[in-house]
Amino acid sequence: MIDNFIAGSIALFGDPFSIGIFIFGVIGGMLFGAIPGVSMLTLAAILLPFTANLEPAQGVMPFAVIYCTGTYGGAITAILFNIPGAPENAPTAFDGYPMTCKGQSGKAVGAAVLCSAIGGVSSAIIMMAATEPLANWAISNIGPPEIFALVFFGLAVASSVGGRTMWKGWMSVLLGLLIATIGQDPVGGINRYNFGFSDLAAGIAFVPAIMGFFAVSEIFVQAEKKATGMYKAPKLSLDFPTFLELWSYKIAVLRSMLVGFFCGILPGIGATLAAFMGYGEAVRWSKNKESFGKGNLEGVISSETANNAATGAAMIPLLALGLPGGAMTALMVGVFQMHDLEPGPMVFYNSPELIWIVFAAMFYANLSILFIGLIETKTILYLLKIPFQFLAPMILLLASIGSYIGRGLVLDVIIMFGAGIMGFLLRRSGYSIPGIVLGIILGKIGEQNFAQGMQMVHYDVLEYLSRPICLILIIAGTLTILTGVYKALSYSLKS
Repeated sequence: MIDNFIAGSIALFGDPFSIGIFIFGVIGGMLFGAIPGVSMLTLAAILLPFTANLEPAQGVMPFAVIYCTGTYGGAITAILFNIPGAPENAPTAFDGYPMTCKGQSGKAVGAAVLCSAIGGVSSAIIMMAATEPLANWAISNIGPPEIFALVFFGLAVASSVGGRTMWKGWMSVLLGLLIATIGQDPVGGINRYNFGFSDLAAGIAFVPAIMGFFAVSEIFVQAEKKATGMYKAPKLSLDFPTFLELWSYKIAVLRSMLVGFFCGILPGIGATLAAFMGYGEAVRWSKNKESFGKGNLEGVISSETANNAATGAAMIPLLALGLPGGAMTALMVGVFQMHDLEPGPMVFYNSPELIWIVFAAMFYANLSILFIGLIETKTILYLLKIPFQFLAPMILLLASIGSYIGRGLVLDVIIMFGAGIMGFLLRRSGYSIPGIVLGIILGKIGEQNFAQGMQMVHYDVLEYLSRPICLILIIAGTLTILTGVYKALSYSLKS
């Protein structure tokens, strides 16, 4: 592993053009993650057509770098404006934004910088050690039935993420799955639910969906507050936390690193579930539970350590199984395919040099968060001084550009605003926006692999379930659902 890492590092920094792409990815990921209304997905969508003519390693590497630094950058908007740069930054806003309202934005952002770097570096090291062995194992043990079972298990876990109740969490996931059916039937290639629009034959693109459900809906929420006189401009603070203050949370950091890596390897869930579980474990083990959601620094630390620890782990199902761990890794599938590569076990045999350049880039990208992040943060904090009436149109403009540039369709901009309106109404009712997005991402993957798996076993359900890994994952997912239903019913009966 060490020899391969050194070779990857030499290949990465031995070419001036690769160095330039790396630096652009680091800074661009941080900036686009930190600017309200755009995210690492926006930057990735903009870059996608420009990387088509590059060497495969140079084409794939910047997206991995953007993934690492963009996950951190999304914490900035979550803390300063209550606008998560990505679903995985949502729990950061639970305590980060209240800290900003109390004039402690610098302390929250400083903690996010350090913990993002710690979580990301540790995850990159584990990723380098674990991905190739898992890929070798996956060649002989993982097929479409197992991938569908992984998707089923991931959806079962996702149902508890972000919803006000378990029922609303499941309704959110099911809504996402329903949206995912728009397009073509993966078996027969028949158009369905496209309402006569040929542009919808490929389905709903997830970039405009994410832009709408998160950025646009948040603009509507803040605009409503502004119209009703409830809007309060956040306060600027450059008071970073001390080393001793952060050291007192060392157990929370270690716990969130473990939670983040475990959640990151779940296909379709990745950093989103990691952030929520890291935050949830912080609340569960805290002696001062009532302080969470009101500006507790441990909430920021736990969320940001966990979601960045999941970035490296989320690459494992992508590279070892060909199954994306979230929205960004789903986009990276398209990047691989653009360069005539198929993510999955065989990529280690067909393009090993590409894999280790990507691994090295992710390690150094996470390390750079610690140094560049603190410098960048002092500048970004001044975004708090921009009045909302000027900031909101700028956010909508950037989100519209990010939605349009992916496929060059005005329809995607319409979808973005439609998703924004839907997200605004659903958020008011307590439904889970991350659940909807994950349902959209996982829907097509799950349906296609289920169809292929059933064809493999000649539509014999017993033979389908006779595969050990498939059976274990389906049982685990079923137990997860039943446990959630039992808890929800018990709570309803007690109340």
